[in-house]
Amino acid sequence: MKTNLPHTDEELSIQYSGWGVLAAAFTGVMVSFAPIVPYTFSLFLDPLHAAFGWKREEMGGAFALAAITVALVSPLIGILLDRLPPRRIILPAILVFAIALATLSRLTSHIVQFYATFFVIGLVANATAQFAYTRTILTWFTTHRGMALALLLTGSGIGSILIPPLTEWMIQHHGWRSGFLLLGGIAILGFPLTAMLVRNRPEAAIVHAEHHADIGMTVPAALRTAAFWILAFITILSAFSENGLVTNLASILTQHGVLATTAALALSIRGGAGIIGRLGIGFAIDRVSPERIQSVVLALAAAGTLILAFAGSASVALVGAAVLGVGLGSEADVGPYLLARYFGRRHFSVLYGLTWTAYAIGGATGPLWIGHMYDRAGAYMPRFIVYLAAVAFGAVILSFFLPSDRKSIESEQEMRANASVPLEG
Repeated sequence: MKTNLPHTDEELSIQYSGWGVLAAAFTGVMVSFAPIVPYTFSLFLDPLHAAFGWKREEMGGAFALAAITVALVSPLIGILLDRLPPRRIILPAILVFAIALATLSRLTSHIVQFYATFFVIGLVANATAQFAYTRTILTWFTTHRGMALALLLTGSGIGSILIPPLTEWMIQHHGWRSGFLLLGGIAILGFPLTAMLVRNRPEAAIVHAEHHADIGMTVPAALRTAAFWILAFITILSAFSENGLVTNLASILTQHGVLATTAALALSIRGGAGIIGRLGIGFAIDRVSPERIQSVVLALAAAGTLILAFAGSASVALVGAAVLGVGLGSEADVGPYLLARYFGRRHFSVLYGLTWTAYAIGGATGPLWIGHMYDRAGAYMPRFIVYLAAVAFGAVILSFFLPSDRKSIESEQEMRANASVPLEG
C-alpha cells in the first residue's frame, strides 16, 4: 500500500517543500517575542529608571504581567492552531506585536501605560514565536523531526545574537525611545515570508489516519500521565531561573563592574552558544535518548547560572553566558519533541500550550523575585543568582524521572482504560 509519509530522501532533498516552510518559520521565530522581549528587556531598565524613576521590581512586574497573560492564553492559541490554518493566527499576532513594541516609544511617567502594553504583548506573544510554528513543522518532518525542530528554534538564537547589541547601539546613540521603535520595525520582518509560505502539509490528515502513533492521546488522557506533569514542573523550574537571570543580566553584570557593551555582548554570546547547543541537540535527539539529553542541557544551564553569580570580569561573564547558552531553554528544544513522542500530534498544540502555561508561571515569578530581592538589598547579590542555580538543578533532578519511551505511557493508558471498562458477561 502506498504511504503518504515523507521518506528520508524526500526530507533531505533540497526540493522538498518542507524546507521552504521551515525557512519562513525560522525567519518568523528570529524576530518574534522569544528573542526580542526577554533579551532586550534588561537593556531598558537603567534608561527607564533614569527617565521616570521606576523601580526594578515595578518594571519586572510588567514582564511578569506579560508572562501571566501568556500562561492564560497559550492553551487557547493551541486550540486555534490545532483547528485553523496557522497563518490565520500568526499574521494578525505579528502586526499587533510590532505595533505594541513601537508604541513603547511613546511612554510617559504613568507606569500603567507600560503595564498595559506588556499585557497586549502577552496576548499575542506565543502566536508569533516557535510555539505557533512548531505544529506546522511537525506535519512536514517525521524521520528528521528533531533536526527540523532544532533548526526552527535556532531562529530564536540568531535573533538573540543580533538584536541585543543592535538595540544597545540604538539606545546609546539615539535614546531608548528609538530603541523601542527599532524593535517594532524588527518584529514586522517575519510577516512577508509567513504570509507566503507557512502552511500545514496537505497530507497531514492522511498521515494521522494511517499511523496510530501520530493520532495521539486526548488531552484528558495526557493530563492523567506522570510524564506530562514532570515535563510541566521541569518547565516551571527552568523558566524561573532562566527569566529571573536573563531579564536582569545586563544590569547584574554592569553592577559587578562589567561594561554595558560587554553585558550586551554576553547576551549575544548566550544566543550564539544556544545555536550550537540546539544544532547539537537536533542532531543527537533523533539518535540518542531525548530524556537523557534534556538532563544534560538542564545541568549546563544550571552550571552557567552558577558561573554568572560570580562574574566580576568580562572573561568570566562571557564564559558563563556561553555555558548558559548551550544549556538554556531545553523546554523549548527537547520539550516539544517529547510531547510529540509521548502523546502524538492529535492535540499537540493544546498540550504544548499547557506547558507554556507552566513556562509562563515560572517566567513571571523569576523576574519578580529577583527584582524584589534587588529592591530590598539595593544590589544584585551573588547569592541571589546562586538561588536561581539551585532551582535550575532541581529541574535536572526531575528530568531523571521521565519515562524512557512512549510504550510505558501507552501501557499506563491501557491499564487505566481496562480498569474503566466493565467485563462482558
